[in-house]
Amino acid sequence: MRISLGDGIFWIAVACCVVAQAAILRSVLITRTAAPQSDQVPRPRSGAEVAWAILPALALAGLLVLTWRTMHRQAPAYHVAAQVSLERAP
Repeated sequence: MRISLGDGIFWIAVACCVVAQAAILRSVLITRTAAPQSDQVPRPRSGAEVAWAILPALALAGLLVLTWRTMHRQAPAYHVAAQVSLERAP
């Protein structure tokens, strides 16, 4: 199995996206548990924050799947039959 330059770049991009999304989710979840317990500070809406962190991750995963499929799409095989006649026309 040969790995092309495009495949290598694709997998490097996937790794970068996974690291970035993990950092985003980690920051959202840690901030959620470290929220101050004070009446003056409003309580964060953790469900909305987690949803807005997961939604782009799902969209990005879908984009990566579509990109992979497009990169490895097989060209349709067209069979063209041609008939050549070597006779002269009258």
